[in-house]
Amino acid sequence: MTRFTIASFNVKNLIGADREYYQFMKYTPEEYAWKRDWLADQLHSMDADIVGFQEIFDEESLRDVIEDTDRQGIALNDAAIPDRSKRYRKKAIFRKLAFTPYAEAALAFAPNLNDGKPGHRRPGLALLSRLGFAEPPIIIQELPEPLVIPMTALGGDGDAGHFTLKRLSRPIIMARIPVGDQVISVFNCHLKSKLGEFIRPEGAEFAPEADLVNYDPAARAVGPLRAALRRMAEAVVLRRAILEQLGMGRPVMVLGDFNDGEHAVSSEIISGEVPFKNYSWMLRHNAKAGNDRYSREENEQITEAVDSVRLRSAEKMFVRKSLRDIVFTSAFGGVYESIDQIYMSRHFDPEYSKAFGEMEYFSVFNDHLTDGSHPEAPYNKLASDHGQIMAHMQMRRR
Repeated sequence: MTRFTIASFNVKNLIGADREYYQFMKYTPEEYAWKRDWLADQLHSMDADIVGFQEIFDEESLRDVIEDTDRQGIALNDAAIPDRSKRYRKKAIFRKLAFTPYAEAALAFAPNLNDGKPGHRRPGLALLSRLGFAEPPIIIQELPEPLVIPMTALGGDGDAGHFTLKRLSRPIIMARIPVGDQVISVFNCHLKSKLGEFIRPEGAEFAPEADLVNYDPAARAVGPLRAALRRMAEAVVLRRAILEQLGMGRPVMVLGDFNDGEHAVSSEIISGEVPFKNYSWMLRHNAKAGNDRYSREENEQITEAVDSVRLRSAEKMFVRKSLRDIVFTSAFGGVYESIDQIYMSRHFDPEYSKAFGEMEYFSVFNDHLTDGSHPEAPYNKLASDHGQIMAHMQMRRR
């Protein structure tokens, strides 16, 4: 059997020293060294075969972290892994303890098309794979055709305007990764955050809503609305790309910072609908009478159509399997939630009769998180403000 691990890692603003990323924000050489060391230590602890990174400003800094990770891992291997002269070198524990360097791994970096000058930078993301790439990765950000979402009046009649999305706030990267005798389509994403978007009038120094001395609660309420619309539209773009891969019969895994929980609308757009238990009791879409319902044959047809393109949450499968419910990847103001996700197609669902793989375990690296009120909260400037998640996968022999 082939085993592999896949992880999502929001590093929080990775950029070199003395380089202003957001206004007045940059790392001193000492802070960058500390952050680089912390990220390398975390990446070494994860030891994942496939890693999707978010909030990467430049590829060079990420390569620095990966090189530090390899140095750390190789040094530990030299100290803790028996050489060939030891009779006990084949013990299973040493296979678990050994670190596999990333020196031969493939790395794809997707810069952000919205990136600006110092003080107005915008991060991209990256995908690291010890298993390589079967073909050049694809980056999605500037849409070939704008996504136009018509809005209708209540009842579905009449024109109520539309929402148009021409470019994503951050790129999506998709890579075809060979695992055993399969090739998996892996998506890494970072959807728009909940941070409100405010419009700065032409010639103005700042948006009126940004002036908290003259606080305007009604105007500020529109900012998160814009962010939510953008996030859900980006989820639609991602969903369409997923469906394209599923339509070709390809297994899919999606990971990243969704900036929303599992049950949020944007997350449900990405994962797809959950089939009803029985469509036979439901009125037909073109019902002419109260007993005009779907047949048993149509029930099976609809259920298969919905389930075949539905993604499964790795976290939810783990919680159901382990009876554990303490998973969180974000903490702020006393609210602990999971906004980083790993989803997978039914090719990895053990309840699907034709599955060729399954998740054995789900790891969460969140011991460094605080809710912002802890005395050590400033430490999160250099550590990540996200927990890292990793799925331990097993491929079956075919």
